[in-house]
Amino acid sequence: MSRLPDRLSRVVLSRIGEPGDPRLCGLVRDLGAGAVLDSLLAQASLDEAQRDLAARLGSVDPVRELEQAERLGIRFVVPGDTEWPARLDDLARPGAHHSGLGGVPVGLWLRGPCRLDGLPPMVAVVGSRSATTYGERVAADVSAGAARAGMVVISGAATGIDQAAHRGALAAGGTTVAVLACGPERAYPTAHRPLIDHIGATGLIVSEVPPGSAPLRSRFLGRNRLIAALSVGTVVVEAAVRSGALSSSRWAEVLNRVVMGVPGPVTSITSQGVHEQIRKGSMHLVTSGAEVLELVGAAGDHLVEVPRAPTRPRDRLDRRDQRVLDAVPVGRPAGADSIAVAAGVALQHVQGALERLASAGWVRRAEGGWRLARDEPVEQAAPLDLRSAGE
Repeated sequence: MSRLPDRLSRVVLSRIGEPGDPRLCGLVRDLGAGAVLDSLLAQASLDEAQRDLAARLGSVDPVRELEQAERLGIRFVVPGDTEWPARLDDLARPGAHHSGLGGVPVGLWLRGPCRLDGLPPMVAVVGSRSATTYGERVAADVSAGAARAGMVVISGAATGIDQAAHRGALAAGGTTVAVLACGPERAYPTAHRPLIDHIGATGLIVSEVPPGSAPLRSRFLGRNRLIAALSVGTVVVEAAVRSGALSSSRWAEVLNRVVMGVPGPVTSITSQGVHEQIRKGSMHLVTSGAEVLELVGAAGDHLVEVPRAPTRPRDRLDRRDQRVLDAVPVGRPAGADSIAVAAGVALQHVQGALERLASAGWVRRAEGGWRLARDEPVEQAAPLDLRSAGE
């Protein structure tokens, strides 16, 4: 197996190594996959971890691995390939480590018609597996908004927020990418087989481990760094203080991606981790897809309109009529001359204003003068033009 081509060497290392092993990833980056594999085969000057890797070498046939993957519709891409995403190279930067993990993957196993080099910018939407109805609805809404704007939603296909994010993007007619902690042909959780297969048929499944690999706990943490690295920003919807979803946001922060959080009810344990990160300033507070797009979209492309105070019917009165209205008493009626003095408006203007206000339902005549109507007038909706509605 010595001196295999780079791609085949990476297939072997992908099979025997673990995602996010900083030592292995660093050696491959510095020495090349072939040299690392030769060192393992020679078993010279190996530490205990490397001896464990070397012990697994005998069972790996890289050519057969690629042939089996191809039959499953799975391809293997490595650094230097056209499809290799440049964003993953940020994982090689100094300091790009978290929870003992780091490093550029030795390769990626992909299933689906979309290509990583042809996708629009991706936004990650992640969160608690024990999501509330509120959390799932918000995750779906945020994802749908991003998808409608032409972005790709990336998540981990887990229960709770992840699946809601994928479904929201698909419901909006968008593209979604699932990063798995198991082989790309597998479905975990198994109940999500229809969803994962649909993503594999219309979007893209990404995995750092080869076909047949089981979803080990440690692989979920390695998976989180890929989700963060592939995206331009990460949105966390519902995460407890020790939630794994915060691992994704931490990776996004380490990689200088935009980190966002959706607030939940202040009494919700499921949202405490998000609230804490927002309070610390580690997350931008967002409440909609539009606000996410404003932060991660191209400058000026998705600016959110500043909310305006609601417009009331009295706001449509001119300033003079408003002054007259303010001077009309609620209880005992007053004459036009008294109202003119209170409003500081000439009597002839007051008389005209009172007639207009009476016609609009703001005031009414009473014995001895004018008084306010009991209820503010209700603004009527414009009549529906059935002719234009049917066109």
